[in-house]
Amino acid sequence: MTVFLRELRKTYEATAGTVTALDGVTVGFEQSTFTAIMGPSGSGKSTLLHCAAGLEQPTSGTVTVDGTVLGELGGNELTRFRRDRIGFVFQDFNLVSSLTAAQNVALPARLAGRRADAAAVTAVLDGVGLADRAAHRPSELSGGQQQRVAIARALFAQPAVVFADEPTGALDKATSHQILTLMRRMVDEHGRTIVLVTHDPVAAAVADRVLLLVDGRVTDEMAGADAAAVADRMTAMERSW
Repeated sequence: MTVFLRELRKTYEATAGTVTALDGVTVGFEQSTFTAIMGPSGSGKSTLLHCAAGLEQPTSGTVTVDGTVLGELGGNELTRFRRDRIGFVFQDFNLVSSLTAAQNVALPARLAGRRADAAAVTAVLDGVGLADRAAHRPSELSGGQQQRVAIARALFAQPAVVFADEPTGALDKATSHQILTLMRRMVDEHGRTIVLVTHDPVAAAVADRVLLLVDGRVTDEMAGADAAAVADRMTAMERSW
């Protein structure tokens, strides 16, 4: 099991009282699988992803990634582990505007004090179809190209898992299809493990399975469903929510 969440809880203190974002989630993500997480707004999707990636600390429960329990790591150890074993792709790309595509891909390694092999950077950019754009800065790239650079950066360290939070949310339909096809290929051809948060049934249908989250709990699971079936299940769930 590449990632395993056991009895994961996350609460926040708000003006109106304690808010429960995750309520005892237990779920695993196998190696070389593609999982989509869906649910109504406020259901805890992004919180689950952030806790699983070590970006937020759960209130209780455990997160195990590649055999390592994240809660047992100190601050510096967790930072190193995230950098080496966890990839993360954001909706807004999070590229450094003053750096080229190649420099953005190599940035995590450089921040770790390691030399990034130029051939390896070129290879990972080639894997996302952007070897010929390595010297271009983000402003010289389309939104889809910027997201592919972000995916290349997430893949550069060959992480155990890649978490993606609405990676196609800011892209048009055709570009979204390109990104999703790329992510599907990374699973099928390169054995990557991808966990995707999305609100789009078309995006979710690309995954091997879809987890449905309501009120911080996994309430349903679909495997091999097409976009229409996912949309119907989401509609029914939102009506009852």
